[in-house]
Amino acid sequence: MQKDHDHIHNPHKGHNHDHSHDISEIKGPRLLFVILLNFVITAAEVIGGIVAGSLSLISDALHNLSDGLAMMISYFAIKISGRPNDVKRTFGYRRASIMAALLNASVLIGISAFLFKEAYDKFVNPQTVKGGIVIWVALIGLAADGLSVLLLHKHSRSNINIKAAYLHLMADTFSSVAVIVGGILMYYLEIYWVDPLLTVLISVYILKESIGILREAVNILMQGAPKGLDVMALVDELNGVAGVTDIHHVHVWSMDEKHVNFEAHVNVTDMPVSDTKVVSEAFDSVLEGHGINHVTLQFECDGCHGADVIGHRP
Repeated sequence: MQKDHDHIHNPHKGHNHDHSHDISEIKGPRLLFVILLNFVITAAEVIGGIVAGSLSLISDALHNLSDGLAMMISYFAIKISGRPNDVKRTFGYRRASIMAALLNASVLIGISAFLFKEAYDKFVNPQTVKGGIVIWVALIGLAADGLSVLLLHKHSRSNINIKAAYLHLMADTFSSVAVIVGGILMYYLEIYWVDPLLTVLISVYILKESIGILREAVNILMQGAPKGLDVMALVDELNGVAGVTDIHHVHVWSMDEKHVNFEAHVNVTDMPVSDTKVVSEAFDSVLEGHGINHVTLQFECDGCHGADVIGHRP
């Protein structure tokens, strides 16, 4: 067995690169259409808000405008993340989508804070508006938002960036419903406080979902271990592979929400380098079960004295 460091790159055998739920060209046109639809809604609500004297419609228009801009970022992130690896970006551009999700979630949190402030102002100073115009314009917005949500619903489950854009649209949909309900109550009953109340409830929902996306995006950008993965339990499982004496310098991180990397130094019993293939294949089997699809192993024999599982012992 050689005691020199033998670097073995080991992509997952049998790993199927299925792009049906990955960032793909199918999503690009859909997202572009949704962006254009958002800008149309924005224009309609601005005009309607001015004519009706409705601050809620104008606020919702600003919400839609920010969503359209955020989804433009998502669209370009999809294009960038689809670029192949090169000598400057050996891991590729996948994290462009994570950076966009981080930005989108941050914008959503900012919008929530803005909506809280607007709701407070409306509680303090209720405004009389032309409820009929508000209802019809909000109905148009609701139809467009509903169509946008349907277009992105499928992909929102498997991509953090699309999920952020999807949540923007969900927030818009609920906002449209709130404006419609508020318009009806203002038009028929002159009840003006219900609009800010619904705004607060919607903002709480947006805030909760946005913080979840923000945490996930930050964890990925900080190269944290995937949520739900017990690294020490995984190491214990790998230590049970025949021929392995210990594992150290372990690193597990996500490139994005679908690509997880694992690297480690593996001390093995004295054996020919060719025999480490059996150990490598056993590692593949274990790691595949934990959703890890990119593996780099450095095999050693009695190497890295004093090393701990994650780093050096003090």
